[in-house]
Amino acid sequence: MPPSSIAIGLTAVLANAGPRAGVLLLSGAVAAAALPPVGAIPAIFSVAVLAWAVRVADTPRGAALAGWLWGFGFHVAGLYWIANALLVDGERHAWLIPFAVAGLPALLGLFTAAAAWAGRRLARDGVAGWLALVGTLALAEWLRGHVLTGFPWNLSAYVWDPVPAVLQSASLAGAYGLSLITLLAAAVPALWFDPGAGRRSRVAATVASLALLAGLGAWGYARMPDGPAPTVDGVVVRVVQGNVDQRDKWQAALKPRHVLRYLSLSVPGSAPTVRADGLADGAVPTVTVWPETAVAYLIGPTTPLTGLANVIPPGGTLLFGAPREQDGRVYNSVLALTGDGTTVRWAYDKAHLVPFGEYVPLREILPIEPLAQGARDFTPGAGPQTLELPGAPPVSPLVCYEVIFPNAVTDPDRRPGWLLNLTNDSWYGRSSGPYQHQAITRMRAVEEGLPIVRAANTGISFVADPYGRTLAELSLGVTGSLDAPLPRALAPTVYSRSGDTIFLVVVAVLLAAAGIQSRRRRH
Repeated sequence: MPPSSIAIGLTAVLANAGPRAGVLLLSGAVAAAALPPVGAIPAIFSVAVLAWAVRVADTPRGAALAGWLWGFGFHVAGLYWIANALLVDGERHAWLIPFAVAGLPALLGLFTAAAAWAGRRLARDGVAGWLALVGTLALAEWLRGHVLTGFPWNLSAYVWDPVPAVLQSASLAGAYGLSLITLLAAAVPALWFDPGAGRRSRVAATVASLALLAGLGAWGYARMPDGPAPTVDGVVVRVVQGNVDQRDKWQAALKPRHVLRYLSLSVPGSAPTVRADGLADGAVPTVTVWPETAVAYLIGPTTPLTGLANVIPPGGTLLFGAPREQDGRVYNSVLALTGDGTTVRWAYDKAHLVPFGEYVPLREILPIEPLAQGARDFTPGAGPQTLELPGAPPVSPLVCYEVIFPNAVTDPDRRPGWLLNLTNDSWYGRSSGPYQHQAITRMRAVEEGLPIVRAANTGISFVADPYGRTLAELSLGVTGSLDAPLPRALAPTVYSRSGDTIFLVVVAVLLAAAGIQSRRRRH
């Protein structure tokens, strides 16, 4: 069937409100299948359906509605797993499921609606329309990651998680830059149905977008070493995955049993252990890592921790997550325990808290409690820090949600030797959520040129090199530990030095080019 016939048929469908809504909702949901764990990368080309809907919309308002419908379908399919967290304590929180499963996607869809409206206002058809919509969609992803507290989950860039060569371009322009490149290619099929685009323009746009993507992939392939990345001499990390069910985690009678489980899994030779390829025989941990709130007791300034001393590696460090109280405030913290366990070397407090999960915005007027803490809100910490510890290079700790924010995972004044992410994805059960979180975490390693160690309560725990390649992994729902060498950090990447500047400049150039070309056509 020729493109013109497809365009006529699709235009006819989109002209009717009922079919139009169904097609846009479905195409948005299809795009989510490009993300982990499905990883059907060609599904991202359903962005072209949105591009065509914007092209044939009678008004910018109609384009905005098309954008909202598409974005709503995308986020419902991509974020359905949030409902699992509300079922952990269903008696208190199940009534919030409609607000999470439909309300949050409805709000996030406003960013896509704004992008469609702005793109349609700037240019309607031809290459100018293509550039305008791609630029505004990419900018909308960036805004979604920054407006209010930000929520940059499921960016278009993450569809490339199974293809490390393409991921390497994030070291230049970050996840937002890779999203822009992805959207350029994903929207280009709409040009082939657009009578406002000449054949030469269609061919040029298609070749340019695909060549850019392929060229960056080739560059990324050349950037990665053929074999394993170099490692830090003498450093071995043990990651412990206790696999404690979220419904059991905070039960007072079970807390001692959970701590004993982590203690037993931390002793070399006493638990099922995954060893990374190339790890020397007889190598013992210098750093042991437990997940977020692995110790489910509220730790105060005088709380005795000597019971954990037996699993502190000799001359090394035990890193574990726990709620911490100081001066009447409660923090979600990472604690470093060294020596004989009598003192905490340092505590890192989570800075970027989850709205409604760890605190309630507008608590004075909203009659709900945060999911994770009950009646008390957590207090945010000071932000990314580079902290010293025996047994490994200086580290930048990140608790759960903090790792999803590009260009916000290290202290800008002091570069660490590695990233550490402690998380508790057991809230989300066996769903897409833990796999999406894993992909997001790996992207931070590529952006910063730093290895990353991730300890998750029920999975997925892993150690990845600064190219985002996994050395060793504990799958979802597995109880055990893994031992791996710590990969060596790369020199600072372009993105770690410039942040989102390159991305924003390129978006501005695309939008300016679209505006200029559209103005020329009108005159």
